[in-house]
Amino acid sequence: MHSQDKGTHIAEEAFVILHSGEIPEVTYHESLYFLTEDADGPGLQLNSDDILPLKQAVVKRYRAIILRDLDPGNRDKSLYRGLARCVANWQRLMKFCNRERIDFSVIQAETVDALKEFLNNEVGDVQSGRCSSCINCSYKEIEELVISLGISGGDLPKGWQELCPEGK
Repeated sequence: MHSQDKGTHIAEEAFVILHSGEIPEVTYHESLYFLTEDADGPGLQLNSDDILPLKQAVVKRYRAIILRDLDPGNRDKSLYRGLARCVANWQRLMKFCNRERIDFSVIQAETVDALKEFLNNEVGDVQSGRCSSCINCSYKEIEELVISLGISGGDLPKGWQELCPEGK
């Protein structure tokens, strides 16, 4: 097999992962299977350099869906999954990156900023009466997210806890 063919197959699978559904890690494993073992696949022998674009696609996809669910502009759109899904995907991303030894500090910083903006927007909208809260997870889940992101509680807007379905 020509190296260009191998690169093309890997790039195609990275594209599939990047545009996959809610759990890109599942698509990553499906891609690895297709590329190496599937009878209908190309039967490639992959090394760590070959697999890296697939892992990067997983991280990029997790980034996209985490930030999607922290974008207040998406709150009323059908693609919006809520803060609960963001929490779940952040945990999945951390586990994947830790297991694969991938630095995710840039995404962590982006997520910190996005969460702060989301909560500020949510508190402002609810307090002004523009809408009711769309927070769909518990105080404890958000608190665990805040801790895992390394955010000091004092950096969050006052009153965010009351937006949780059961309050603080």
